[in-house]
Amino acid sequence: MAEPAVINASPLIFLSRSGYLALLQAFSPEVWVPHAVAGEILRRGREDISARAISETSWLSVRPVIEVPHQVVAWNLGPGESAVIALAREHHLEAIIDDLAGRRCASSLGVPLRGTLGLVLVAKQRGLIAEALPVIEKMMKSGLYLSKKVVESALSRVGE
Repeated sequence: MAEPAVINASPLIFLSRSGYLALLQAFSPEVWVPHAVAGEILRRGREDISARAISETSWLSVRPVIEVPHQVVAWNLGPGESAVIALAREHHLEAIIDDLAGRRCASSLGVPLRGTLGLVLVAKQRGLIAEALPVIEKMMKSGLYLSKKVVESALSRVGE
């Protein structure tokens, strides 16, 4: 069975808003949401689809972070990114982060990582979606920013 993954707010928001939250479970049967990330999302209110996902989705597990290591604190990231990296590092899990500074921090500390776009590409490679482009476009309409160059490069990696 695959290991849990640890997710940050933006990937969870983009997946929820675009209706592709199930892609996350296909990637990892259990996804940990650090308290800091859950708090950020739950402050949006009960009507928010991402907040409802945290409250109503059994395989999204809100987890505490005991302490953020000084190596992460030194990067001056937000509390969500810091908590994701700390939890993933402590348990040797993959972090799902879109923020560039967070990705650089995780990479520098040897934390495996993937972004929202990477999840879509894995879903395409595993045959969970027929085409990546419509999924990417829907996520971009939900607020995910990707440059045209990044989208074209990603699509070429999955034969689109």
